[in-house]
This record gives sequence, C-alpha cells and structure tokens, in this order.
Amino acid sequence: MFNLTFSAAHPLSAYGWDQGFAESFVPFAEQGFLPGRIVRVDRGRVDAVVPDGDGVRTVLADTALVATGDPLRVPCTGDWAALDLANGRSGSHVDGVVRALLPRRTAFVRSASSKRAEGQVLATNLDHIVICVSLAEPLDLGRIERFLALAMSSAAGEGPLDASALSPASGAQPVIVLTKADLAGAPEGLAHLVADAESAAPGVPVLAVSSATGDGLDVLRAVLAGGTAVLLGRSGAGKSTLVNVLVGEEVQLVQAIRDRDGKGRHTTTTRDLRPLPGGGVLIDTPGLRGVGMWDAHTGLARTFSDVEELAEECRFHDCAHRGEPGCAVQEAVDSGELSLRRLESYRKLQRENQRIVAKTDARLRAELRRDWKQKQALGRHMMERKRGPQR
Repeated sequence: MFNLTFSAAHPLSAYGWDQGFAESFVPFAEQGFLPGRIVRVDRGRVDAVVPDGDGVRTVLADTALVATGDPLRVPCTGDWAALDLANGRSGSHVDGVVRALLPRRTAFVRSASSKRAEGQVLATNLDHIVICVSLAEPLDLGRIERFLALAMSSAAGEGPLDASALSPASGAQPVIVLTKADLAGAPEGLAHLVADAESAAPGVPVLAVSSATGDGLDVLRAVLAGGTAVLLGRSGAGKSTLVNVLVGEEVQLVQAIRDRDGKGRHTTTTRDLRPLPGGGVLIDTPGLRGVGMWDAHTGLARTFSDVEELAEECRFHDCAHRGEPGCAVQEAVDSGELSLRRLESYRKLQRENQRIVAKTDARLRAELRRDWKQKQALGRHMMERKRGPQR
C-alpha cells in the first residue's frame, strides 16, 4: 500500500502534496490506489505524476469512470486524483484509470463560452492566481477588475471543493503581473501604469516584469515559490515567454503578436502543470478571449470593497447610486474620491453576474422579474404624475 506518511522529502511534495491531501487519500490507499496530480488533460485522458520510489513518473490515465455531465466536476489540471494502475489498463498506451478526485481547495471558474449557463474550471488547488497584462498595449483596467473578481471567488466556486478547509479569508491569492515592462518607456511612465493597476486592484500585489531584461522576475519567483500558481491572460500577454523564463527552459512555443491589431496568436493549446526550479509548480493556460462572470458575488465584493464600503453609508439600504438623495457613492464620484469608470465597471460586472446566477437559480430569476415589474409600474406612475390629470 502507498506510504501515507508525509514529509518534506516525499516524492510528491514538490508538486504540492501535503498532510491535508494525505489524510483525504486514506480511504483510496486502503484500496491499493496511488495518488497523482493531474498535469495535463486531453480528450478524456490525463497525464498525472505519481510516486515512483524516491522520485516521480508521469502516467497516462483514462477518466471514463469519473466522467460526469457536470462541467464543474470533470478532471482538471491541478486536481489530485486516486489512480488505479493495477486494474485500470485499457490499452498499450494507457497506464490506468482515474477512480476519484480528491476535494478541491480552490478553483478558478469562468462562465463557459457557450450560450448555455455553464461554468468552466480552468485550474484547481491554487495558491496564487497570476493575472498577466501586457504593457505593449493600453492598460484595460476593466479587464483587470473582471479577472480579479473571478480570482477572489476561487474559494467559493462550485465543484468538489473541500468546504471544511475554507474560511472567509481562504482562497487563492491574486497577483497582477504587468508584462513587457521594457516597452513601457520612461520609469515615470511605468510608475504611473503600476499606480493605475493598483487603483483597480486595492490590496493586491502589482508587479511589473520584463522577460527580455529580467526586471522584476526575482520578486515574482519569490512570490510563487513553494505553491501552485496559474497564469491567466489574453493571447499576446507574454505568458508563454514568462513560463519559459520561470521554468528555465523552452517549454512553450512563442509567437509574435499580429501587427495589424496587436493581438496575440494562440501558442499554448492545453493547460500544463510544470515544476519550478525554486520550488512550487506553475500552470500555463491558453490565451483567454472572453472571461465571463460565474458565481462571483464574493469576488466582486472584495474587488470593489471601496464601492461596497461607500454604499453602506447611503441613506437607503437599496440605493441604486443613480441620483437618490443621501447617496454616498454618488457623492464620492462627484468629489473625485471614486472614479466614474470604476463605478460603471462595478455595475456592469454586477449585472452580468446576476444574469448568470439567475439562469441557474429559479428563485432569483423570479425575484428579478418581480423587481423589473415594480420598476416598470413606478416608471408609469411617475410619468402620469409628470403629465398631470388627463381631461
């Protein structure tokens, strides 16, 4: 049976194995299964690292036994799995089968690109979520806030999450990484860009790095050491180049961005987990064209904590911040304390998240419909008062 005694010298410790996962694996060890961390998923099969003496080896396993119609519960890069390598061989190229997934601690989930109300899990069991933003193009603060809201909801996403391990402060820690800092021009200009990003991400570390010059990479390496991190961002954000520099070898193909629109080409096509030389592991992901909200209420409240704190000072608890008397949010906008751009971004993401949740929550859908009818009735009433009595 697999040795469940955990120590820093454990062959899987470099991949994030710890005492908590070891305890979760006890019932599977009794059945003769091996623990493994999924490092890649491809068409119903996964590559996973498993212990092999004092080291590890990579095996190919089928996922048919854990296949489910729920897209939030399918095997994902970063998952810890119970692997049957003794009785699960289904061909000359398949080493075994995935019998179960261990409870996830965190998961980055976005709304799937399809028209159906489905979530898509991009990576699991994360300690850091690195949001990569290229300085080779104008800084999009709204996009940073969108990624951040999802990142800060990483402990609240659905799927086989270990609720007993979560606390209000738990979840993966986001980091904003401004890539291609060497293209930002003078140091004063770079400082302004960092400050702008910090204004959209209160309390979140913002690092400016350059894979070309090496600036800022030592700080980023120190942040990522010893944990599991995922790199997220649009195509052309410099993720593949950053992965190569951090891993210390050319593991990802790098292509130039298109001259006509400054957009990147997809060079990464799968989500791959790779060990880092200084400790920890890194998950690279394909460029994300769209990042839709998914059950991000918690993350939105944390991302826009400044707006939420102002809202608590409004005269009316249901203030919509659109000209009501005693609106502290609108007063902050008028005084310049809060930018109108940030308030509009907050409203936009709140509406989008509410629509997504309503698609899967019949009660909330009914409440929204009732609220809409009440607003319609109030609008008609106010219009009639404005027109006066009809003769």
